[in-house]
Amino acid sequence: MYISCTVDCASWYNRRKSKRNTNMRILICDDDPLAIEQIHKNLKSFFTYKHIKCPEVISYSCGEDLLNDTGNKDIVFLDIEMPGMNGIYVGNELKKSNPAVIIFIVTSYSEYLDEAMRFHVFRYLSKPLEQHRFFRNMQDAVNLYHTSTLLIPVETKNGVHAISATDIIVVEAAERKVMVYTVQKSYESVRNMAYWLDTLPKSCFFQTHRSFIINLGHITDFDHTLIHLTNQLTAYLTRRKYRTFKDAYLLYLESMR
Repeated sequence: MYISCTVDCASWYNRRKSKRNTNMRILICDDDPLAIEQIHKNLKSFFTYKHIKCPEVISYSCGEDLLNDTGNKDIVFLDIEMPGMNGIYVGNELKKSNPAVIIFIVTSYSEYLDEAMRFHVFRYLSKPLEQHRFFRNMQDAVNLYHTSTLLIPVETKNGVHAISATDIIVVEAAERKVMVYTVQKSYESVRNMAYWLDTLPKSCFFQTHRSFIINLGHITDFDHTLIHLTNQLTAYLTRRKYRTFKDAYLLYLESMR
């Protein structure tokens, strides 16, 4: 996606932020009408509590109908035991077509946990639902959705490029330049590090050194001084930030489970 360099970068970014939630779709698939009603009620309560307009919520009683839904599937609540296609099969199919889908397994049968985790479910919720735990996990899911759908404007001398936040690996300041390295390519930004520290979502970005802001989702390994990232990129880690960084990274991993 390319945007003319005459675009006001800050106002464009604010417009993008204001539109979040409006296109989110949440799907529920359970053959028990009471379970669907409980999830729907908890969703309405969650968004009311957050003072956010509740997004579109669609309910299905079988996996086949869910898979035939042609709309976006952003957050999905799946039962395991259903007639026809079970939740494990449906979850696998959803991940094949959209790896970014956020899947909650909602069931009374904990013996399916290992199978469910193989296709990277986001959370495993036990019936009956406990509202406090539901709210906490929904907040994590919404945060993840916002990050994965957020487009960050990368302003260069030649124009403004809209880049998905999840595609940004690291922002580096070196030799009076600020480089933004993404999964696809690199860009020389006209913005300074202070701008990037303020713009990038703090739920998944961390400033490890005065010259590096990294995406926690692209870490492959690290020690006390160096962080290895995807695309064979590396970043320095200031020793005094090691403990704070490690805690932030472990918290990030916990939120992804």
